Order: sequence, then structure tokens, then C-alpha cells
Amino acid sequence: MHALDWLWHFDAPQMSGESLRDWLLGTPLLIVIVIVFGLAVRWLIFRAINRGVTVMQRNQERRGSPGGQRIVRPADELETERRKQRALTVGALLKSITTVVTAIVIALTVMAMLGVPLAPLVTTAGVGGVALGFGAQSLVKDYLSGISMIIEDQYGVGDVIDTGQAIGTVEEVTLRITRIRDAQGVVWYVRNGEILRLGNKSQGWANARVDVPIRYDQDVEKALNVLRKVAKDFADDDTWNAVLVEEPDVVGVDSVAGGAVTLTTILSCLPGQQLPAAREFRARVKVAMDNAGIVMAAAPPAAGAVVPPPGRDRQT
Repeated sequence: MHALDWLWHFDAPQMSGESLRDWLLGTPLLIVIVIVFGLAVRWLIFRAINRGVTVMQRNQERRGSPGGQRIVRPADELETERRKQRALTVGALLKSITTVVTAIVIALTVMAMLGVPLAPLVTTAGVGGVALGFGAQSLVKDYLSGISMIIEDQYGVGDVIDTGQAIGTVEEVTLRITRIRDAQGVVWYVRNGEILRLGNKSQGWANARVDVPIRYDQDVEKALNVLRKVAKDFADDDTWNAVLVEEPDVVGVDSVAGGAVTLTTILSCLPGQQLPAAREFRARVKVAMDNAGIVMAAAPPAAGAVVPPPGRDRQT
């Protein structure tokens, strides 16, 4: 009724030419000024966001040790592209929020200038907002979690993550859900609000542990020298040098048990490259040990296997 009364009183009076001109130079002009001012503020905010996105894209920090040896290196072009996409995503999100907020402020201001009572509208919107908040708590939680994940760059498309519910490669990230494909090809749709813990296997670097068991009666120091030589040659190989974060670390003797001495080497690689690097390193170690005359220890029996006592024939 309030809106109808306002329209009735607005149309009822007969305006003269002078009063109409005064009215047009009053409220309508102020409305135009408010709209122009709001659009100008939106344009300024957009410009600031664009500058921020440009700065984020240019700040590709590369870290290295004082001697020039790599300690932690991003995945070069893929990591750079990912950071650019993240900056664009954050910029688009901020622009959308700015547009919505600016439109609401302009609309409320114009309605107030036209004399439309805002109290019933605000009350209705408040009640509706409370009802929507109670009825869609999980949906709001998913969106807020999605915004936080994108801004914080917890993971991105192509990363291998562990959400506690599924482990696999991220195929799509939205504000509400994350789509993951596991090793068996199953596609998982995980709501962002339900991810309580997250393990990202594709950020920074990854370690691979290579254990080399030799017989107890072999020369340990000779075997360690062979490992160090293999590690150096492996790091000097251009193919694997691009994968390694730093030169393989020959830790030394890890255990002495079961008639075998286990020698351990740690490979620090780019994310997702630790398994191929470990396989290649083991193959090179096997060849080098054979050439050096060092006998490798037999593999230990599988868990639960029955080993017959020494000197007693096995019964079939």
C-alpha cells in the first residue's frame, strides 16, 4: 500500500512547466549523479583489481641457495601458468562481488531518493535472508570454503590431492564442488564445505626413498662409493637434472638385519616425478653394483610367508 500511495501522490498533482523543470533538475538529476558515481566507483575498483592481478602474475618468485644450487623450484611453466590462472580467478571473483555490492547500494539509494519506503523492504529481505541462511547452511558453507580455497591456492586443476574422502587428480574446481578422478578412473564430486583436511601431493617438491640391500659380507664403504658415483652421474644427466630439485642424498646405512645391509638414498624431485626418478635410479644402481662386483641381498620373505628351518627339506 505504501508504494501505491506513493505512486498516487506522485501522479496526482498537475505540474506546471516551471515546477516540472525544477523537479527534473532535482530528484532525476540526483539519481543520474548517483548512478554515474556508482559506476565510476566500480570502474576504479575494477582498475585496482586489474593492477593487482597484473602484479600477482609478474611476481613469480624463484628461490635458490646462495651457491646457485636449487633448493625448491616451482614446476617451471606449469607452475607459472597455474599462478596466472589463480590470479585471474581471484580477480574475477572480486569483480563479481564488487558488481553485486555496487548494484545493491545504487538501487537502495535511488529507491530512497524516490521516496520508496525501505523499512518494509529491508525487513522482508532480512527475514528472507535468515530463512535462507537456516535452510541453505551447507550451500553457504560450500561457497565460502570454495572462495577460501581459491584465494589461498590450496590446490588447482591437475594437482594430486587427498581430501580424506578421495585421492586423485583434480579435474575441476568451482565455488561449490571439486571434481576428482582417482587412479581407477572413478570421478568423485566432493563438496568444498566437507573437506576438513587436505593433502596436496603436487606443490613444491616430493621425496623418493631408494633402499639398496647388499649382503652382510660385502664391503659397505665400497658400496657407498658406488652409490655416490651413481647419484652424481644421475644429477649430471640433463634429462633427470630437470626433474631433480637437488642432487640425490646418499644417507648411508639405514639398517642391518636378516643378513643384509640396507643403504638408503633420498631423491628430491618435482611433484609427480619421484616415482619415475626412483625407478631409473634403482636400475642404474643395479648395473653399477654388478659392475663393481657387489652382491645384492635377496629380497626378504613376504609378510605371512612360512620359511622352513635351515637344513630341512621343504615339503610340497
